[in-house]
Amino acid sequence: MNQNGFNQLQLRLPGVGCWLGLLAVAWLLATLGLGWLVKSVLVIILLLLLAPVVAFLGLRLWLKRSLVEGDCPVCSQSLTGLKNFQTPCPNCGTVLKTTASGFQRAVPEGTIDVQAVDVNASATEPASPAPGEPIDVEVRQLPHSED
Repeated sequence: MNQNGFNQLQLRLPGVGCWLGLLAVAWLLATLGLGWLVKSVLVIILLLLLAPVVAFLGLRLWLKRSLVEGDCPVCSQSLTGLKNFQTPCPNCGTVLKTTASGFQRAVPEGTIDVQAVDVNASATEPASPAPGEPIDVEVRQLPHSED
């Protein structure tokens, strides 16, 4: 007796049996008047396929509006951050607050942030005369008031 006779006639298509079974069940339900159930299942499958695409596009739009690129105000390191969040600078460690226009140092309430400016002393003081040069002095007489 040949037991391997039917094995030679079998088609082996992996995964097709599952889809054929699902199609057969859908066809059976449609013939019984349960087409609304089939349509509901198809809508759910369609939503499951479209949800990742919509989520991906929505996330890209949100990131485009929320990401801020700028430089650290302390060390000028190029940074990227989310709006209205605080992040430490990876270069200098300063805690920075992200605003719509860029990055600012995050300081406690009541702290006044000041920038130091280097002033050249020769620009603020008049030049002193060399030794032996005459000094120009302007003398003004103040008016006297009579009591």
